[in-house]
Amino acid sequence: MTDAPFDVEEFLRQPLVARVATGKRIVRPVWFLWEDEAFWIFSGQWSRLADRLRSDSAFELVVDTCDIDTGRVLQVIARGHGSIVEFDFERAHRKLVRYLGPDESRWDGRFKPPKEGAAKDIWWVKLVPDTLWISDQSFKPSIGGS
Repeated sequence: MTDAPFDVEEFLRQPLVARVATGKRIVRPVWFLWEDEAFWIFSGQWSRLADRLRSDSAFELVVDTCDIDTGRVLQVIARGHGSIVEFDFERAHRKLVRYLGPDESRWDGRFKPPKEGAAKDIWWVKLVPDTLWISDQSFKPSIGGS
């Protein structure tokens, strides 16, 4: 990523939404965390993502932005294989702070992480990319744009 057209680490630290495609190319939007050169996504009993990855671990993940006013369009496309790993509470906290802010008292109750030892119905999907395609597709916006 040293010769990427923009700072990929900084881009992936933003609270953006990624889209993940698995198996038969079923696409879902997800919140993610980029750490240790892997994408980390919550999964659990409510989701079929783990089942899909167990039957076919191939995945694609896209994180992109498009600002019509500035013309800035950045893309990171990851391809590789995913795995299901044990839930890590500290990593979960970092991810939730990223999207919901540091004041946990203001978080929607649906996003409160389970207490230590009570995470039998939640786990991580770890997506380690074999390849990353990084692209700056920025353009000059039209005069008089919004």
